[in-house]
Amino acid sequence: MSTISLRLPDSLHNKVRELVKHDHISINQFAATAIAEKLAALETEGYLQARAARGSRTRFGRALAKAPDVEPVDIDRLD
Repeated sequence: MSTISLRLPDSLHNKVRELVKHDHISINQFAATAIAEKLAALETEGYLQARAARGSRTRFGRALAKAPDVEPVDIDRLD
């Protein structure tokens, strides 16, 4: 496990301190979770970009053609 030193503005530190107190976790746990969430988001973006680069409009059209031509149920309507 590594140790880092982090400088935060007092206002941000105070808000984090209030939040972790309310959630009964440590600031270290909060920071580790926040970093993990950010890394997951960035890795997901890269994964989706790689998948999009391999995409094919022709194959998409073939897949879409297999979908039934029916009206959506009420909960799925956009209007």
